[in-house]
Amino acid sequence: MWLMSCTKNLQTKPSRRQTDMAKRNAAGAGSIRKKTVLRDAREYTYWEARLTVGVDPGTGKQIRRSFSGKTQKEVREKMQAAAVTVNDSTYQEPTKLTVSDWLDIWLAEYTGDVKPLTRSTYKNKVESAIKPALGAVKLQALKAPQIQKMLNDLQRGTSGRKPLSAKTVRDIYGILHRALEQAVEVGYLRINPSDACKLPRVERAEIKPLDEAQTAAFLNAIRGQSFERLFIVDLLTGLRQGELLGLRWKDVDFDAGTVTVAQQLLKSKEKGGAYFFGSLKNDKTRLLTPAPSVMKALREQRRVQTEWRLKAGELWEDSGLVFTDELGHHLSHVTVRKHFKKAVESIGIPEARFHDLRHSFAVNSLQAGDNPKTVQENLGHATAAFTLDVYAHATERMKRDSANRMEALFQSTKKAASSL
Repeated sequence: MWLMSCTKNLQTKPSRRQTDMAKRNAAGAGSIRKKTVLRDAREYTYWEARLTVGVDPGTGKQIRRSFSGKTQKEVREKMQAAAVTVNDSTYQEPTKLTVSDWLDIWLAEYTGDVKPLTRSTYKNKVESAIKPALGAVKLQALKAPQIQKMLNDLQRGTSGRKPLSAKTVRDIYGILHRALEQAVEVGYLRINPSDACKLPRVERAEIKPLDEAQTAAFLNAIRGQSFERLFIVDLLTGLRQGELLGLRWKDVDFDAGTVTVAQQLLKSKEKGGAYFFGSLKNDKTRLLTPAPSVMKALREQRRVQTEWRLKAGELWEDSGLVFTDELGHHLSHVTVRKHFKKAVESIGIPEARFHDLRHSFAVNSLQAGDNPKTVQENLGHATAAFTLDVYAHATERMKRDSANRMEALFQSTKKAASSL
């Protein structure tokens, strides 16, 4: 009996090695605890998380990472973010990560909340500007002076590279800052080194809307041209180019005299990028009640497009778009700008841009006395304050008109008072 009992115990009692293995956490598992330290006779409390990120193939020991923070929620989020990369096998030790490695991870795993065109822009600027300057630097060794030198070089230009505008440099900085901020959140960096950088000042580009004489000359230049109706609609609505080219017939209500702006035609910034339909800049659909001349131009566009459809027959592509070529295909941004350039060059203003039609609409609306809130909603700006800031020069005339009205009211009141 004693022998059987001993044998049973030997068979059921796990070995020390088995116990140790059972206690080990799987990769991606972690724990959180509250810790207190004594400094200068005072107690300081913080939270610490420990995460198993793998096993050392040489020693067989677990590799664990630590994350600390002021709150339990903060360290849990850091630990969970790192656990995702462990579980999908993209985790890399921070000490081995280069800036290039981290940017690749960030683009792939942490930009899911941005629009496709924005992600394409991020990738383009990462590959063309950030990686060539900082890609080989170890992530944890990256310092503010290195980033500052990259920004300065981008703005002043280097051999073989043209200088970039202050706005473009700030955009590149914003991408890098966001990527490094994520590295801080997951515990790869203690602080964001880009926080200490100085950015170039952006001078607001002068807006040059078409004045009354230029507008008249432009309308004469496009009369009878294939893009006449498109240009008139833009001049009287202020639509962005992508919004205009993405306009569908189902967005036009001739009975109500309204136009719904719900999508835009965009082109990927990557080399050889394709066109695609995307949401609006602020993701907010807007309803316009444009001038009667807009609805007249749209009716004429529908008539002409019907003729194109009949002529094209089976070759017609029923895209549902308002502005197309003669086979129903969407128009390209380059084609529209090319025809616009030809028109403005013919009237002696070759520096004019297609976007100036939008500016012309905004300035004319404000100077005509339209409520800034109405102009803001028509343009699709986030706030009326932004609209007034962009078109501050146009509001000078509004201020003068307001002063003249106030003076007229005062003189009228003064005259009435003297007659009493």
